[in-house]
Amino acid sequence: MATVLQNKKYQSCIDASNACFEACEYCVSECCLRADDVKSMVKCIQLCRDCADICVLSSQYMSRNSEFSYKICGQCADICDACAVECDKFDMDMCKQCVQVCRACASECRKMAV
Repeated sequence: MATVLQNKKYQSCIDASNACFEACEYCVSECCLRADDVKSMVKCIQLCRDCADICVLSSQYMSRNSEFSYKICGQCADICDACAVECDKFDMDMCKQCVQVCRACASECRKMAV
C-alpha cells in the first residue's frame, strides 16, 4: 500500500475545501441543471462553479504550503458564504446539503485566513 503525503498543517481545511468542491460540482450537475426552471438557477450555478474553482485552488495552495494560502482561503470563505446563501434559496435536498458543506468550508477557511 502506498503512503499518501499530506500537508497535515492544513489538513482539516484541505479536506473541507475538497468536500466543498465535490458538493458544488455535484449540485450543479445533478440538481441545478436538472431543475424544471434552470433559468431560475443561473446565479446558483455561477456561484457553485466559482466556489468549486476557489476550493480547488485553496486546496492546491495549502497542499504546497504557499505563503499566500491565507489570502486564498479568505477569498474562499467569502465565496463559500455567498454560494451557501444562494443555494439556501432553493428547496432541493442537494442544494440544502451544498449549503451545509459550503458553510463548513467557509468556517475552516476563516480559521486558516487569520
